[in-house]
Amino acid sequence: MNAYASAAPAVSVIMPVLNEERHLRSSVRHILEQEYDGEMEVVIALGPSTDRTDEIAAELVREDPRVHTVPNPTGRTPAALNAAIKASRHPIVVRVDGHGMLSANYIATAVRLLAETGAMNVGGIMNAEGETPWEEAVAAAMTSKIGVGNAAFHTGGEAQQAETVFLGVFRREALERQGGYNEEFIRAQDWELNFRIREAGGLIWFSPELKVQYRPRPSVKALAKQYKDYGRWRHVVARYHSGSINLRYLAPPAAVCAIAAGAIVGVAVTPWGFVVPAGYLAAITAGSLPAGKGLSLKARAQIPLALATMHMSWGYGFLTSPKALARKVIASRRPAVQDAQGAQDAQDAQGAQDAQDAAVQ
Repeated sequence: MNAYASAAPAVSVIMPVLNEERHLRSSVRHILEQEYDGEMEVVIALGPSTDRTDEIAAELVREDPRVHTVPNPTGRTPAALNAAIKASRHPIVVRVDGHGMLSANYIATAVRLLAETGAMNVGGIMNAEGETPWEEAVAAAMTSKIGVGNAAFHTGGEAQQAETVFLGVFRREALERQGGYNEEFIRAQDWELNFRIREAGGLIWFSPELKVQYRPRPSVKALAKQYKDYGRWRHVVARYHSGSINLRYLAPPAAVCAIAAGAIVGVAVTPWGFVVPAGYLAAITAGSLPAGKGLSLKARAQIPLALATMHMSWGYGFLTSPKALARKVIASRRPAVQDAQGAQDAQDAQGAQDAQDAAVQ
């Protein structure tokens, strides 16, 4: 842990990128302009994009010697992350997506938190912000409790130990000890890696001090696909680790079933069946009012559609997730590699933090 308490250790930023021509340059600029004194490199793993992403990445490499690229022919996020980790060289590894914008002191704050907590990975808030009325509506839905429940990395909360965090800033030894990301997890790969780190005795730490601007999907179709994939892979996670499911995750599939049943009853038996979908529509409309505070009328009007798309797509994905996919992923499970000293360091650091907090109180 002492190495991380020293001034400005070197940092590698890794980016899995696919079809990110709209945001890539801005995302990299937010990295290179960090208020951080240590050495830095940016490794962009390029998937088979069909837009100008590769051209923009090549321009960034020419413009700044800190930027490098590696190929990711599969286009899959975990493969991209592993390729970038392998090509990087510094003791701290920062994960950033091609449409994520780091706050100015993100890396400096993360390095401090690694030292203070002894954590193997720290992360913070996925601060969704839109550039169009639709994206603003999605951002409002993604940061409201009616949209995502009590997920701290969406809605905020106190600094605390966590199961997983958004993106993450890792100690390299934690990544290398666990063999990186499991590439069978096309989604939810962060959760699976953090699960192994925790199994090995490592601490995962959430802090609201860490914020990353996130650009939502630009269309209903893209948002629906994103949340269908989320739901599908969350069911894989539930089968992979039976203790990881709770009522928050069961709410969307329950809503899909209830609305479908109500519509069928309404058509085939009695119009009273439509009370269920009508009640859901009324609930998300009412819930969208506080979520849309400060937005334009056009953005506020689209929040119920964004909420319904998120809920229904997530629930549908969860319900239709094939058992065969879960069996394939479970078969690829890697045992966590234990590190007794690292676990003891984390426990000692957390004990010191608790004692400091108690003294302040």
